[in-house]
Amino acid sequence: MAGTDAFRADLGPAGYVEAGPSPPGGLLDTLCVAAVVFDADGRIVLWSPQAEELLGYTAEEALGRFAAHLLVAEEHVDLVLQLFARVMAGGESWTGVFPVRHKQGGTRLLEFRNMRLLDDRGHPYALGLATDQAAVRKVERDLALSVQLVEQSPIGLAVMDSDLRYVSVNAALERITGLPAEKYLGRRVRETLPFLDADGVEASMRHVLATGIPLLDHYTVGRIPKDPDTEHAWSVSLYRLEDVSGRILGVAASVVDVTDRDRSATEAERARHRLAVVADASVRIGTTLDLERTARELADIAVPELADVAAVDVLDSILEGRRSSSSATGEALFRALAVTAAYRTVAVEAADPPGELARYDADRLVTQCVSTGRPVMLPTFAEGDLSRIARDPGAAELLARAGVHSYLAVPLIARGEVLGALDLKRARNPLPFTEDDNLLASELAARAAVCIDNARLYQQQRNTALALQRSLLPQRPPHLVGLEVASRYQPAGSVSEIGGDWFDIIPLAEDRTALVVGDVMGSGINAAAAMGRLRTATQTLADLNLDPAHVLQHLDKITSELESYIATCLYALYDPRDSRCHISCAGHLPPALVRPGRTPTLLDLPTGAPLGVGSVPFRTTTIELGLGDELVLYTDGLVETRDQDIDTRLRVLLALLDVPHRTLEDTCERLLHNLRHPGDHDDVALLIARVVPH
Repeated sequence: MAGTDAFRADLGPAGYVEAGPSPPGGLLDTLCVAAVVFDADGRIVLWSPQAEELLGYTAEEALGRFAAHLLVAEEHVDLVLQLFARVMAGGESWTGVFPVRHKQGGTRLLEFRNMRLLDDRGHPYALGLATDQAAVRKVERDLALSVQLVEQSPIGLAVMDSDLRYVSVNAALERITGLPAEKYLGRRVRETLPFLDADGVEASMRHVLATGIPLLDHYTVGRIPKDPDTEHAWSVSLYRLEDVSGRILGVAASVVDVTDRDRSATEAERARHRLAVVADASVRIGTTLDLERTARELADIAVPELADVAAVDVLDSILEGRRSSSSATGEALFRALAVTAAYRTVAVEAADPPGELARYDADRLVTQCVSTGRPVMLPTFAEGDLSRIARDPGAAELLARAGVHSYLAVPLIARGEVLGALDLKRARNPLPFTEDDNLLASELAARAAVCIDNARLYQQQRNTALALQRSLLPQRPPHLVGLEVASRYQPAGSVSEIGGDWFDIIPLAEDRTALVVGDVMGSGINAAAAMGRLRTATQTLADLNLDPAHVLQHLDKITSELESYIATCLYALYDPRDSRCHISCAGHLPPALVRPGRTPTLLDLPTGAPLGVGSVPFRTTTIELGLGDELVLYTDGLVETRDQDIDTRLRVLLALLDVPHRTLEDTCERLLHNLRHPGDHDDVALLIARVVPH
């Protein structure tokens, strides 16, 4: 077919051959095939221009001469005559290599083909076709090399004519596509390889055919008939084919199967992506020691990276401080901490609401996950699988409506103990969970589990410290004579900061009242315990009817005996009989005095040294308080911050107090709301006393 098309390309409109010179540089020109005709006696009767070019003799010099005497050395004449006689006698052709004399001297080895001819009168002639042996051998080597390269190459090769129809394909291309050569020849790409982007491929071929610019290493993918379930990848290069004269013959295509390389690159990219996700999780998970927030951070990483819906559930026994264990029936009691979805879906309604408890039977997959400490994965669902995932039939129905089709649960394990599970579901994402997903989810869960466990331990320690501290503070203001009081205690944002602040309201004999605020420097449970000892000592000393300065001296001695602790304290003794308040300060911030109709001020008191310094005298200052006067006692956690100086903060405090006609409870809330911020690093004790009629 290719030859017919090539011939027709030279036909004119009437179907006859158009006259004109053949393009130079063709194969015959390369071989320089000489044609010579001999009569029956061996004389040269026809001498072609190629013969002149090959041997140097002009037609005038050769015609009519005996070829044996002109072209052959003397020692070869008899052999030539014998060969000539055999050809002329029996019509037998002869092919071989023979040395021929050149006009310029010397000999050339020529490849000969001799045959007997008859003219229209029956007269015999001999035709000799000759070319240089070296040129023939070179063409033969080049052709053999080309054929072997094409046939034995591991690269798929195809040749298309100028109409983009296959002319030839090699064995490698047959193996790559699984199609035999007969399925290609005479057809176009769209007829042979419909699984490719045929329009795009043929457009590229036309561009290469028109411009001569090769298309190199073009990446394409598809599924071949012999392996329809696997996506293959190929690197395709296209080249325009031209003969030595520049005539365009068609397009050659080379095809390399790069499926394995593509898979390796894909796997490497997946691995890099997985590492990036894990690195991102290391930054985003565990930013605080808040248990619920840490769980939400894990769920937010998992969606939509791994799943459409993610839930984080922790065993209730873990939150209660008990070791994780299955019940006698094998069921598990979970507390939901977080649920996240990539979009609005009823699958969220099937999940347990954060903060609530949910009991799962032993046959549920999440129960199996925490019982065995191993991931549980259902890439696709069979009949009844949804009931093994959901907590009840109603939740299973919601999951079915949401289109959930793949499930993965991985355990949260920290310090060798199973804390709970990360529960993942896919609905809109059409891909089933794979082992790669399992690996990534397990890596995320392992990192998050440590953060969740830290948050859990922090919560337990915080609750313990708060319980201890609150047990050491007065729970309800007692009935007092001539005073109305309000108080607040607010813990720090971190368990490590909980501990040393306290206040006390101590009714004494003769209707007097002792008002105390203090701050043990340090934090944690030990600081809270030290505070409890000082509070107990203060209550005991207050009953001895001592002057405030003497009380602080005794407390100073007691504090000195505590290991590595010092404390600030302000002790005020109010006597309603003479409306006087006696105050002594041990390194504490001064109280604020609020009088009706006047601007609030800070009392000017001798600061004194903190308790525990030792051998430092304390002084008592006496002030008179009238009806409606207020004394505001506080610890430094109320006014100290890391971004403002203390004087600025004290001015803010006084401005907040300059609001008439408000209750003491309102004042406490106003101060805490405006001066405190979430996550403040210090706890605070606040005590306000107002003089009232008695």
